[in-house]
Amino acid sequence: MTQSSPWWDSEVYADRRPFLLARSRILSAFRDWFRQRGFLEVETPALQVSPGNEVHLHAFATALTAPDGSTTPLYLHTSPEFTCKKLLAAGEPRIFSFAHVFRNRERGALHHPEFTMLEWYRTNEPYEALMEDCAGLLAEAAKAAKAAGSAQWHWKGRTADPYAAPERLAVAAAFTRFAGIDLLATLRGGEPDRDRLAVAAQAAGIQVAPDDTWSDVFSRVLVERIEPQLGLGRPVLLDRYPLPEAAWARPAEDARLAQRFELYACGVELANGFGELTDAAEQRLRFEEAMAERQRRYGERYPIDDDFLAALSRMPQACGIAMGFDRLVMLATGASRIEQVLWAPVTGGDR
Repeated sequence: MTQSSPWWDSEVYADRRPFLLARSRILSAFRDWFRQRGFLEVETPALQVSPGNEVHLHAFATALTAPDGSTTPLYLHTSPEFTCKKLLAAGEPRIFSFAHVFRNRERGALHHPEFTMLEWYRTNEPYEALMEDCAGLLAEAAKAAKAAGSAQWHWKGRTADPYAAPERLAVAAAFTRFAGIDLLATLRGGEPDRDRLAVAAQAAGIQVAPDDTWSDVFSRVLVERIEPQLGLGRPVLLDRYPLPEAAWARPAEDARLAQRFELYACGVELANGFGELTDAAEQRLRFEEAMAERQRRYGERYPIDDDFLAALSRMPQACGIAMGFDRLVMLATGASRIEQVLWAPVTGGDR
């Protein structure tokens, strides 16, 4: 078959079917794993008042038409997080969700406009519990995919042992180890020093644009120097992000840092975990700052979900994490592109 053959062509599908069968086994194994630990599976609606309030996430917009013909703008969610946290506020102590989520402007070997996000939450537990969950789920995925995959996971020449205990590596330590940058020195006084980080990045051979913010430079270093070195040999938990990159996380003991970590294997980001922020006023401020930056960059902003912030103010202390389920299946099965592990890829665009 040629590259232009549709995914449903029998020969194309036959090539993908082993990956899809492994996907089903992993999905079933994960559901059993969560239920054995007292988690309740929940379902979340895709239509939301707000798709989320992150600077670089692009949503699919639509509209709800009422019987009288009036319309209300809505969005396909980029994550089930808003709904999951409302359920925590309602009283659920441990939940998980396999949600189809939607992100525009994303397509490539590791990106697809519609994909499956696994999220789970624990109330009144430290976020280190999520790190233990990640180690257990990696091993579970490896066992479930054994017929299609191997004990060693591979991606672009990098390998990792999914059964090995993950390394917990502080973000600041990773910047020192892989880029020779003293990240904490750019956060003295609690405020990010953009120029200091830019000078350090340029000294490490990383190009910096004149209008790059501190966060832009941080991301450039992370993508170019840090991420390719993570999860080689064994998975890595990149922990304690700087507070300017906290997103949903509450501050750590060191006020310059946040209770946020990311899981990597073979240089691929698999999950993003948080000790969840429950200060609604602080979360609103972060949303507003992010939307102001989005307006500056892209000329648009997304609404803030006031109902979510009201629920957040009642939510108990919790930790939560979002995992790219399709990416995990890719590594577990040895697939080279995300479309290989999707039952029915979206038609159109670059593939």
